[in-house]
Amino acid sequence: MPIITLTTDFGTADWFVGSMKGVILGINPQATVVDITHEIAPGDVRAGAFALAVSYKYFPRLTVHVAVVDPGVGSQRAAIAARTADYLFVGPDNGVLSFALAQEKVLEILRVENEGLLRRPVSRTFHGRDVFAPIAARLTQQVLMDSLGTKLQDYVRLEHAEPSVVGGVLHGEIIYIDHFGNAITNISSIAKSAKRVRVAGRIECDIKSFYQEAAPNQPLGILGSSGFLEIAINGVNAAQSLGLKLGDAVQVK
Repeated sequence: MPIITLTTDFGTADWFVGSMKGVILGINPQATVVDITHEIAPGDVRAGAFALAVSYKYFPRLTVHVAVVDPGVGSQRAAIAARTADYLFVGPDNGVLSFALAQEKVLEILRVENEGLLRRPVSRTFHGRDVFAPIAARLTQQVLMDSLGTKLQDYVRLEHAEPSVVGGVLHGEIIYIDHFGNAITNISSIAKSAKRVRVAGRIECDIKSFYQEAAPNQPLGILGSSGFLEIAINGVNAAQSLGLKLGDAVQVK
C-alpha cells in the first residue's frame, strides 16, 4: 500500500490540507496519506526542514514525503522531486527538503515541468494542491521520475549551524521549539561527563536523563527523542517561561 506523508505550514483550521488529500486520493484511491505536521509556523522553511528530517526515516521504504513550506509560491523557484536509495521527496526547491536529503544517498533530482501531470489550472498561491499533491500521487503509481522534467545537479541547501568545541566547551544553538515549549538545539551528542548546560548566556541547568528527574518547574537539559539536546522545564513551557528563541546560544560543559 503506497504511503504519502505531508509536512506543511497550512494549519488545520482551513481547507488546504483536506484539498491536498482529496487530489491525492482522486489520483490514487489506494494511497495512505499520513500527516507529519501542519503546524509549522507560516513561512518557517527551516522549521519545516527540521520536522521532516527528524521524522521521515520512521516510514517504510518507498514512502513519498511531501513538504510544503513555500513563501515563494508562484515565483520562479523550482518545484522538485528527489529519489534517494530509500524514499522519494517532493516539494519546493527552497531548502525545505535539504536537511532530509543531506542524510540520504540522493540518486536523482528533477525539476517538475511536465504540466500534463499537474492539476489544471495551477493556482499561483496553492502549489501544494495543484503541483506537489498530484506529483506525489503519480509517483505512487509507478510514474517514472524521468517523465517529470529536467534533471538537476543539485538542490537548494539551507545553511546548517554545526556545533563546535572551544576551550573544552561544546557550543551550539537553539534550532527548533516544539509544541511543549522544549527548545531543541543542534547538539546531537554530549560527553558522558557533561553535567551542565548554559542557555542564552543567562540560564544554567543540570543535564538529566528524563523530565521528572528535575524538580517541578525546574529547567533541565535532556537528550530528547529527536536525538538532539533540548532545554525543558518539568511541567512547564520552557521557551515561554525562560524567554528562549531560535538562535539562542547553548554551551555544554
